[in-house]
Amino acid sequence: MKKITHYIFLGCILLVAFQSCKKDYIVGGNLHSAKFNGSTYEYLHTNHLFDTLILLIDKTGLKDEVNANNTTFFAPTNYCINNYVKKVVQTRLQLQTGDENLVFNFDQLDFPGLKDSLRAYIFQGNITRDSLNKYGTMYSAKDGEQRLITLEEDPSNTYVNAGFTERPKYIYITKIFGTRDPVDPDSLAALPESQRDVKDIIQSSGIITNNGVVHVIGNSHIFTFAKQPK
Repeated sequence: MKKITHYIFLGCILLVAFQSCKKDYIVGGNLHSAKFNGSTYEYLHTNHLFDTLILLIDKTGLKDEVNANNTTFFAPTNYCINNYVKKVVQTRLQLQTGDENLVFNFDQLDFPGLKDSLRAYIFQGNITRDSLNKYGTMYSAKDGEQRLITLEEDPSNTYVNAGFTERPKYIYITKIFGTRDPVDPDSLAALPESQRDVKDIIQSSGIITNNGVVHVIGNSHIFTFAKQPK
């Protein structure tokens, strides 16, 4: 009887764990409190993933804008900024000089000239998942340009094939070049690379700070929404 009770108890634990994992798997992120008791700038200081971003905010003097009330900040990670430094600026200089060994580092950037580039990630108002849909809404960033923000289902069949009936939904941020990219794959393939939109996934969303909302952009994003020179 004692052994049976033990198995029943163990089964209950496994069931709860499975349900928790299932919920976590579906939403695509760790289950944690989304509320941070501090400013957006203070939140960024709690995670080493934003060390380079903190330096960029300080060097461009945009701390007050990041911390303004009712502000949504799409935070680029260290990787995003390094992608810009190495894949865009360094590569461009290598092509211009013909020196493939040329090295360019973060501290060589023109920081005053990057103010508007960072403002492209700052939006007035709280942009949250429940206000978004797959068709998207155009939001005006602090650089004066608009970005398309969408909430879309995961396009793969990974979750469905694994036995789950719900697909996770992710927030995407898109910079539109000219007009919005066509949905038809053949039409998109015919579009020159220079005219294609830059669309990036949000890897963590809905962190609520005392002054607004933080969404963390995926590490593959290139800061400034730039495209790699060829």
